[in-house]
Amino acid sequence: MSERPAVDVDRLLGRLAALGEIGAIDGGGVCRLALTDADREGRDLVVTWMHDLGLRVDVDGIGNVTATWPPDRLDPPVLMGSHIDTVATGGRYDGNLGVLAGLEVIEAVIAAGVATTHPLAVAFFTNEEGSRFAPDMLGSLVHVGGLDVETAHDTIAVDGARLGDELARVGYVGTQPTPAAAPHAYVELHIEQGPVLEAEGITIGAVTGVQGISWQEVTITGQANHAGTTPMGLRHDAGWAAARLATFVRELALDLGDPQVGTVGRIDLHPDLVNVIAARAVLTVDLRNTDDAVLGEAERRVDTFCDELAAAEGVTITRRELARFEPVEFDPRIVDLVEEVAVAHGRTVKRLPSGAGHDAQMLARVCPAGMVFTPSVAGISHNPAERTEPNDIGAGAGVLLDVVLRLAGAVEQPPYLDEAPPA
Repeated sequence: MSERPAVDVDRLLGRLAALGEIGAIDGGGVCRLALTDADREGRDLVVTWMHDLGLRVDVDGIGNVTATWPPDRLDPPVLMGSHIDTVATGGRYDGNLGVLAGLEVIEAVIAAGVATTHPLAVAFFTNEEGSRFAPDMLGSLVHVGGLDVETAHDTIAVDGARLGDELARVGYVGTQPTPAAAPHAYVELHIEQGPVLEAEGITIGAVTGVQGISWQEVTITGQANHAGTTPMGLRHDAGWAAARLATFVRELALDLGDPQVGTVGRIDLHPDLVNVIAARAVLTVDLRNTDDAVLGEAERRVDTFCDELAAAEGVTITRRELARFEPVEFDPRIVDLVEEVAVAHGRTVKRLPSGAGHDAQMLARVCPAGMVFTPSVAGISHNPAERTEPNDIGAGAGVLLDVVLRLAGAVEQPPYLDEAPPA
């Protein structure tokens, strides 16, 4: 006789803490960039936990790792997951919560002796952050067939390393083919990485979709010259042009209004000397919006500004696309189910879009997909101060468990997605 599965929050918190020690930095944060030695150590730890549960562990050609229960099942699973790579100054919860909560759900199901119509699986995807290799969500993009594995292997990191070489170095070039077979459904538990849930006193976010993302690398080439002897009107200053573009991106986002956002997150000047006018500036432009038409308008206005800026300062400006993803809407049946389960658990719940990119938006190309958000304290993420309270972690993992059980179908009830869709 099976018992009702329940997540063990202390066990989940313990695994989060143990994984957080790998690549730990001052302030309680983590630096575990994709395919570094720290990433390898983190991967090895999570794979060890997967094997300890008796799961079948598969690795594909881009290093995505998927663990399945029961281990002999090859039919499409209900898949959970996220990523374990971080930004250089990351926290302990971004990505990691989704992977380890998925592992906890499977352990709870195994412990309770519950059989499901569809198998369960949990995955972590390579290079979700895009901090070392562009684009972000690279592993899940390969997983769903949006990028071929050979091109992905030839991607060059910001530190000059080739992705395929680093993947081999850390020992995670697998044999499973890409693109992979589509799962029955995909659900990702994630911290909100924003302030909305906490500000409104809401415990669970039923995520409706992910806003579109446009990343560009802009290179401005001017002329190096003496900072003291060159009159202002005779300069071709790549540093000044970069500063003007950075200011324009912020003004553009404010002009277009919410939910448009724009960020210049990196500026590299050459020769980077106090008394020399910069000959070259390389910077990144990150634009995001839930409306693809408005996002396209933002891109066009950046292009026009760059052309005008180049003419005015006598510099050359080139642009290279790093990533471009259209907005994604999650399957309304899964959004409804997350909300229904949260209410049944007595949790407050709000429907909201995600401002950050996630592996779930890639999986949405091939299967019904959705996400569950938990609050982020003060809305802080990509920061060592990133935190989600233990009670909220438990609430999110509990909702994830019951959503997955509905989707996978315990033996006494049909799977949710196999029912007739709503009219």
